[in-house]
Amino acid sequence: MSRISVRGFAVASATAVTTVGAVVGVAAGSTPAADDNNFEATAADTTLLADIPAGQQAQVQTASLTQQADAQASAADASAKKSAEESARVQAAKDAKSKKAAAEDRLEKERKEKAERAERASRSEVRSASAFATQGSYSVADVQAMARQMIPGDQFQCFSNIVNHESSWNYRASNPSSGAYGLVQALPGSKMASAGADWQTNPATQIKWGLNYMDSRYGSPCGAWSFWQANHWY
Repeated sequence: MSRISVRGFAVASATAVTTVGAVVGVAAGSTPAADDNNFEATAADTTLLADIPAGQQAQVQTASLTQQADAQASAADASAKKSAEESARVQAAKDAKSKKAAAEDRLEKERKEKAERAERASRSEVRSASAFATQGSYSVADVQAMARQMIPGDQFQCFSNIVNHESSWNYRASNPSSGAYGLVQALPGSKMASAGADWQTNPATQIKWGLNYMDSRYGSPCGAWSFWQANHWY
């Protein structure tokens, strides 16, 4: 019978060998003498299965197999745990990316809704031309104050830029060579009659017509101002 020694004990049989622990050598006929010497030198404290009473050998062999099975199961558990941790990490990264995208979408939606509410509020505060009492004459400050109340806040500066270039806020400004008239230099000035019969003397009527013209042709006073900058007319 071949015998194999391990640290602690060895398991041997006539046809096969089962070991527990670190194998330190093989004895009795199947290996060179040098191996036997090494075996004897390093495993003096080992126990051979042949030295174990026959009634206990089955228990030792069973313990050996159980330990091997436990080691394999432990390795499998460690591998499964590592795989699960990696899967969890990947999923966490995906979840974080999805949450970030959702948060950005929500913020963008809130920003647009806020802008829309502000625009509606601005437009709701706009006064009509008929809301202003008619005066015999108007100063530049009077006309500008009327314009601020009639034009949405985010469009006033663009409207003002055009009026500054066209008439310097003089509601009676006239171009004798072209026939253009008023704050926005409507051409001909009589076009503004569609906004009110007092288009020649009432700046509110001229502002109303000018705003409608810019909205219908360019989308807004700022659209008209962009065109004016490129062409120096609108």
